[in-house]
Amino acid sequence: MLKIATVFSGIGAPEQALKRLGIDYKIVFACDNGERAIDIDYDLEMKKVQSLKSIKEKREYVDKLYLEKTRRHNFVKDSYLANYTIEDNNYFEDVKLLDGTDFKDKIDLFVGGSPCQSFSIAGARGGFEDTRGTLFYEFARLVKETQPKVFVYENVYGVLNHDKGKTWETMKNVFEELGYNYKWSILDAKEYGIPQSRRRLFVVGMKDKKAFNKFEFPKPKALTTNMQFYLEENAAIGSIQNVDMELKKINNEKGNPDEKYYLSPKLLKYCLSPGTKNFYHEDAEIDLPIARAILSTIGNSHRSSVNNYVTTNGRVRALTIREAHRLMGFPDSYNIVVSKAQAYKQAGNSIVVDVLIALFREILTKEAI
Repeated sequence: MLKIATVFSGIGAPEQALKRLGIDYKIVFACDNGERAIDIDYDLEMKKVQSLKSIKEKREYVDKLYLEKTRRHNFVKDSYLANYTIEDNNYFEDVKLLDGTDFKDKIDLFVGGSPCQSFSIAGARGGFEDTRGTLFYEFARLVKETQPKVFVYENVYGVLNHDKGKTWETMKNVFEELGYNYKWSILDAKEYGIPQSRRRLFVVGMKDKKAFNKFEFPKPKALTTNMQFYLEENAAIGSIQNVDMELKKINNEKGNPDEKYYLSPKLLKYCLSPGTKNFYHEDAEIDLPIARAILSTIGNSHRSSVNNYVTTNGRVRALTIREAHRLMGFPDSYNIVVSKAQAYKQAGNSIVVDVLIALFREILTKEAI
């Protein structure tokens, strides 16, 4: 049984990828605070966490901190636990208060991403300690503490040029300091089965040198579907499912999207306009065969130059929350248990499942795990 752990876990794209692959797996832990901020002395609180004896005590201590420090709810946790079963209730609220030493040598596959951040480089060679105070540091720290057989790190491809390339140079130095064999590549969702233009940076690190030498990033494949394939008018909710590791229709039932997704005349005029002054794009095209990148802010009715709109029944509408999840690689068996606004946000923040399926298949065939 493959043992997986994730941080910045979101709605569980790595777990969904293993599920769609038919891999027998166990979730050692997941961690995501649902973008809630609390005002605490993290160094002091981490020392308190480390002084506790059991994993359960540590988790409950941090849970209590969040209950005391914020009234905001963790909707990401709601979505995650509605879809996956986790070992010993090991869902952690804060990556900065997660003691990875409790899980040393207990993880086969460790997956996570983090927001793009610039680092204060102290010397000529920025490294592990120079990333302290950033969420990337927490990912690297947990790799160092847990020592998984394989890690996969994901981020926006723009990190390569962030801060004139200094951020990426520092990150590479950190990966080298971890002692893993690693390589990186930019993968685009539309080249791995999902009609969405979404380029992301992936870094794969392996302990096993022999397996690493055989590993290559998955080769692109021809796209066989378009965005219209996933529309509810063409596939009723429940009809898009995982079949032979691909999202396919299991019947020809047609659906009818809720009226709330259609644009009013006033909103339609705004969304189809090219913009003004500092925000002007001539490309106001809609009904694209390959979707623009699904944004976490998709529910904010952006202009069509950055969002996805479709014409159905002679009217223009936004993508439904189910369609947004389909275009991230989640079959209709995935349970959406949060509000429309939260569901859009969670879909846009996710990793595309089909990209991870292609990546995991390459990792697994090289016997790195």
